[in-house]
Amino acid sequence: MTRIRPSATVSFVVLALGLAWLVALPLWLSGTGLAHPLAGLLIYAMMFTPALAVVIVLFALRRVPKGERLRFLGMWPLRPAKRVVWMMVAGLFGPVVVIAASVAVAAAFGWVTLDLTQFSGYAELIAASVPDGTPLPPTIVLIASQFLTIPFAAATINALFAFGEELGWRGFLVPALRPLGTWPTLLISGAIWGLWHAPVILLGYNFSRYDITGVLFMVGGCIAWGILLGWLRLRSASLWPAVFAHGAMNAAAGMIALFFAAGTTFDMALAGPLGVAGWIVCAIVVVVLALTRQFRHQPELAGAPGRLLSAPRD
Repeated sequence: MTRIRPSATVSFVVLALGLAWLVALPLWLSGTGLAHPLAGLLIYAMMFTPALAVVIVLFALRRVPKGERLRFLGMWPLRPAKRVVWMMVAGLFGPVVVIAASVAVAAAFGWVTLDLTQFSGYAELIAASVPDGTPLPPTIVLIASQFLTIPFAAATINALFAFGEELGWRGFLVPALRPLGTWPTLLISGAIWGLWHAPVILLGYNFSRYDITGVLFMVGGCIAWGILLGWLRLRSASLWPAVFAHGAMNAAAGMIALFFAAGTTFDMALAGPLGVAGWIVCAIVVVVLALTRQFRHQPELAGAPGRLLSAPRD
């Protein structure tokens, strides 16, 4: 497999982070931050900056031969199909289970108060979002519909935007760093992924924190989730399971808002899926995967059985 020179890897990281700041610059210059009328559009555009950085590095620096690019990035071929499909299914539904477990962990530690009978907090949010007197179906029906839409959103619109990030982080960066070994690759790529969010995290996105602590929480969350997404990439030698997992993660990220009790608040830095509760659940999953030696199964998708992605077995 093609090995990426450190200069190309550094170029990708600098480009991805720099382009993210460039896209987010109007939010900073306007002085309105996330209240800017184009904030949502700019955040979506920012999600494609890692993919743009990959394109620039591959075509400008030509570090991967033309015929090897899709294979190196894990985009094609999709074989053996059975393994890739099952890993995609795991990516589509696994994050929903992890996030649900993080809500339970947050409740156990007292970081959120749940109402699992009346769902009063979510009922208040819905009532406040519509004109007074608007007839609404039972709250449990609304919650059920939210859960039913998660896999569809994860596999469609969310996957589209997740692809913009995943092409960079798991498509390029993970195999580029893989010669360093499995764990350095997963930890470093996760940390870079977290730092990439800094332009909007410092404006209060995700955690409503406007200083370095918000970035640190995001780095921690991205390392925790990045290990799992990176495992999907290495275990399948395909990009697509990580794309669907990222889409599912984004689709289910607000799950805690469905269950909290009215009149209470919660801190996403503690109770959210990217916060401490999410770290705990991700760590448990990682330990289980490590104990079952799942991190040692890293087949090369298009090559001989048992070959590893970009580097010899640790």
